[in-house]
Amino acid sequence: MARRTPTIAAALAVGAALLLTACGGSSDNSSSDKIKGAGEGSKSPSASASTSTGDGRPDVSVPADLHLNFDFDKPSDAKHAAALADAENYIRALDHGIAKQDPNDPAYQFYSSGGAEKYAKSQIQAWVKGKWVTTGKDRYFSPNISTIEKSVLVTFCRNQSEFYSKEIKTGKIKYTKESLDSYQKFSMLMSPSADNPNVWQARQIDVLGRVKECQG
Repeated sequence: MARRTPTIAAALAVGAALLLTACGGSSDNSSSDKIKGAGEGSKSPSASASTSTGDGRPDVSVPADLHLNFDFDKPSDAKHAAALADAENYIRALDHGIAKQDPNDPAYQFYSSGGAEKYAKSQIQAWVKGKWVTTGKDRYFSPNISTIEKSVLVTFCRNQSEFYSKEIKTGKIKYTKESLDSYQKFSMLMSPSADNPNVWQARQIDVLGRVKECQG
């Protein structure tokens, strides 16, 4: 894949509609979720339940019935590898907050700031309001990573065709069928944390829905 080196201004030019990126099928997914953000890189599937250690990192484990698959290769560039790993942790932390039903969960706050922190909180709030949690399989793949000044831009595809919402009260799962709505593209601007340079935080995030290149 060809490397691009976009500017920060270009990467952050997207609007900030904070919409629920809910479950993966054709019936009632958001067709295009835009927030903020925009990336070469990574294919070893990561376990869905991950407990981080070191650097004061929080627990970002998820329930046993939710399987997060990060089909990424580890980049050879150390900075890119660190940014990609913590982009994964941001996604895990978001699902951890949904499982805990806590819009102020410290896990996502540890791995984000700015627009990405607001996005995570809005997502968790939407799931809490709906009285849902997540279940099923959620796959992330085809990463692309580039350096933008002191930050790293990470992009990757998502297949949420087997990712569903589950009613907390009844345990009923809302199944949906695979369609173009199942495929999204994430773009995340990652920067070292002001508190710990070994931790990379998502500063801005952009989520595009109905992405044909991810379906193929």
